[in-house]
Amino acid sequence: MSPAVQATFRALADPTRREILQTLTAGPRTIAQVAGDFDMTRAAVKKHLTVLSDGGLITVTPRGRERINQLNPEGFAPVFDWLGFFDQVWDSRLDALKSAIEKDQDHD
Repeated sequence: MSPAVQATFRALADPTRREILQTLTAGPRTIAQVAGDFDMTRAAVKKHLTVLSDGGLITVTPRGRERINQLNPEGFAPVFDWLGFFDQVWDSRLDALKSAIEKDQDHD
């Protein structure tokens, strides 16, 4: 697994970070705005946002003294690609199941 995929999965592994991602679907937010949705300090929120940024799931844009955090949908691509590898496993198993069911129906 590539380091980019590992960083993305690390970012997604924490339930708080997943909740932060959900809040960012409403639009860009400052650290203070994100912190307002959670029972934790701004410093703790900033650490979570850093992990999300390192995982490529958000972009952070400085605006004066603030940092604007925004969801980066393209950041999920490594996860989809990694999971996509397993589609072939499921496809072959489902094809085998379909064949077995059809064979069983033919014998009835």
